Amino acid sequence: MSEFKTGFVAIIARPNVGKSTLLNTIVGQKIAITTPVAQTTRKNIKGIYSDNNSQIIFIDTPGIHKPLNKLGEALWEQSKSVLADVDLILFLVDAQDEAGKGDRWIVENCLKDVSTPVLLVLNKVDLIKNLAKRELNAYSYKSLFVSQPDTIKISAKTGRNIDDLIKKIKSYLPLGQKFYDEDEVTDQNMREVASEIIREKIIFSTKDEIPHSVAVLIESYKEEENIDKISAKIIVSNESQKKILIGKGGSMLKKIGTSARLELEKIAQKRIFLELFVKVVKNWQKDDNFIKSLGLDAR
Repeated sequence: MSEFKTGFVAIIARPNVGKSTLLNTIVGQKIAITTPVAQTTRKNIKGIYSDNNSQIIFIDTPGIHKPLNKLGEALWEQSKSVLADVDLILFLVDAQDEAGKGDRWIVENCLKDVSTPVLLVLNKVDLIKNLAKRELNAYSYKSLFVSQPDTIKISAKTGRNIDDLIKKIKSYLPLGQKFYDEDEVTDQNMREVASEIIREKIIFSTKDEIPHSVAVLIESYKEEENIDKISAKIIVSNESQKKILIGKGGSMLKKIGTSARLELEKIAQKRIFLELFVKVVKNWQKDDNFIKSLGLDAR
């Protein structure tokens, strides 16, 4: 019988580099929302990969940058909290660009003092036609470290080199037993999934007008045999944002609700009744207590 590897792997990166896309690609289905907007991920999300000789529990963390408010501090703590307790850290970077201030800040503030091994993962290599530029960009990331880390080039979107990435990850993991059943791909419950899907649809529907000022609270989630009934409250920072979200005659809220409901029905494999409300909580991103009510902690 072959050896069985199991362990925990954190994925960290600057905002909007492709962490959630990578996680969804690895586990083979959508478990983390993905949008073109930075800071889409707000909580650590576990994705579970299983095959015949391993089980890898990936932790998708919020995009890391220097925090600017209480919400930023909470996201920073979410990301930083897991790094010492995992078997490997994937530092995901955008291979299209040279290393910048944000990448250096992550190395200095997250990776410099942890004993956990780091694998540098260069994403979006499929978008670079100039091989010399690709190698120069890769060197700029390696140079951020005192001892240059192990490196692999991938495309999270196309799946390029993902099999090689899994093999390389396994080489860092200890022998162990499964933590989850083979058919489990995430530890999120349907309340959490519903909240994230609704937030994703808000981001896609409102573009740059709303995203950083919105939160979603599931007020109730009732499961019945043939239908799940969900009531959700959308939190925004001011009245003008509320008007945008509701739209003329409720058109925007209806669009968001319909889009979220259809995706949730695919996930739940049953009918969904979704009721949405909008509430203003002024400057909630600066309110410690409110942020904690979202399941985050800025301390």
